[in-house]
Amino acid sequence: MAAHPSNAMNLEMDIAEELAKLAPRPQTLEDIGLSRTFLADLVAKHLLDGGVLPMTRLVERLTLPGKILEMLLHFMRQEAKIEVLQEESEGAGLRYGLTDRGRTEAMNAMFRSGYVGPCPVPLEAYTQVARAQTVHDRSITKDAMKKAFDGVVLDENLRDQLGPSLNSGRAIFVYGPAGTGKTYVAQKLRRLFRDRVLIPHAITINDSVVEVFDPIVHKAIDTESDGPNLMLDQGHDPRYVCCERPVVVTGGELTADMLEIQYDESSRQYRAPLQLKANNGMFMIDDMGRQRVAPETVLNRWIVPMEEKLDYLHLGSGRHFSVPFDVVLIFSTNMHPLDLADEAFLRRIGYKIKFNYLSRDAYRSIWKDECRDLGVIFDEEVLDFVLQELHAKEEVGLLPCHPRDLLGIAVDLTTYVDHPRRLRKQHLRWAWSNYFVSLGNEDQNAMKPTTIDRSTTNV
Repeated sequence: MAAHPSNAMNLEMDIAEELAKLAPRPQTLEDIGLSRTFLADLVAKHLLDGGVLPMTRLVERLTLPGKILEMLLHFMRQEAKIEVLQEESEGAGLRYGLTDRGRTEAMNAMFRSGYVGPCPVPLEAYTQVARAQTVHDRSITKDAMKKAFDGVVLDENLRDQLGPSLNSGRAIFVYGPAGTGKTYVAQKLRRLFRDRVLIPHAITINDSVVEVFDPIVHKAIDTESDGPNLMLDQGHDPRYVCCERPVVVTGGELTADMLEIQYDESSRQYRAPLQLKANNGMFMIDDMGRQRVAPETVLNRWIVPMEEKLDYLHLGSGRHFSVPFDVVLIFSTNMHPLDLADEAFLRRIGYKIKFNYLSRDAYRSIWKDECRDLGVIFDEEVLDFVLQELHAKEEVGLLPCHPRDLLGIAVDLTTYVDHPRRLRKQHLRWAWSNYFVSLGNEDQNAMKPTTIDRSTTNV
C-alpha cells in the first residue's frame, strides 16, 4: 500500500530537519569557516569565469547565503576589485563585474588554484559531518536483507552471512569461482543504502581545495530545502549535496594512484580518491588479483585505514592530512584468498564469505525466471536435458550465469531461424557448443558449423 501523501510530506520534513541539524545553514561569515581573503578570491574567479553576473547567479554558483555574499561583495568593492554595473532590465537586480585590479587578483588566484565551483567546506567541518552520519550506525536486519534480495535467487545461509557482516564495521572478503554471482549479489546490497547523507561539493585543507562530489558516483536527491532560493535561512548548509549513500565499485581498471589525491596539472585542481568519494557508503574492489597493480599493493593500502578508521592522504610537498575512513569495504575475487594475502592480513578482515555452485533447485528457479524474462515457454524436459546430458556429463558446475547465457544464445538461434517461443533440446545443445570453449582433437566435430533443420524449430 502506498504511503499517504501527508505522511510522505512529514517524512520529508523530518529528514530536512535532521540534515539542517547535521550541517546548519551558515548565518555569518565566521560560520563559513574560511578566511575572507579566500572567499573573495573564489568570488573573483567566478566573475572571471562567468563575466558580469547578478546577485542571484552568484548565490547559485557559490552556494552561499545571500547576506554572507553581500558582505563579501561589499568588502571587494572597498578593495576596488569589483564594480556595480547598470541593470539590464527592471527588476533584474544589481550586476557585478571585475575591475582591472580585480581581474589581476582573480588571475593570480587562478594560478594558485584552478578550482571554480561551489564554496568548499573546511576539513574539520566535513570530518564532523562524516562521523555523525557514519554508515556503521545502521543496523541491517534479516527482514531488510529479505526485502533487498526479493526476486533474487540466493541461498538463505549465504544471505544470513552477508547480513551480519554489514553490521560488523569490518572489511568483507567474498570469494569463489567465476560466475557464482559475487559481483551481482554485492551490487544488490546497494538496495540497503538508500537513506540520505550530505556530501560536500569540495573540502579545503588550508587553502587547497579538493573536489569530492562526483555526479557519476553520487546520486543527488531533490529536497525542498535545496530549491533555487538559496537566500532563505532554511534547510541545511547548501555547500553539501543531499545524496543517497554512495556505492563505489571498481575492478580491473583500478590503479594505485586512483586511491590517492589526484592533481591535474593543466587545470590546477585536486580531486578526491575513490574511497573518499565512497565515504559514508560502500566501496567494493571487484576482481581482486586482476588489477594492473600487484594485489599486495592494493591490499596493503588498507591496513591502516581498516584498523584506525582514518585514511592518510597527501597533497604533495609534504602536506599530509587525515579523513574519516567510513565505508563498508568489500573485496571480491575469483582466486583463493591465500593466493592474494597472507593469514596475518586476512585476520584483519572480519568476514570471509565463499560463494559456491548452485543446487539444482536454485538453478531451476533461475532458469524459470529467465524463461519468463525472455518470453519463452518453460519446458521441464529441456531443463532436465541441460542438467543431466550437458552439465552432469560434461562435469560443469551449476553457475547463476548459465541459465541466462545459455537461454540467450538459444533464443538468438531460434530468432534467426523462425522466431519460435519454444526451445528444444537441440537448440540448447547448439548453445552449449557455442558457449563453452572446446579443446583437443576429440572435440573437433563439436566445433564444426552446425546445420539447423528449420522443420524442428517450430513450436
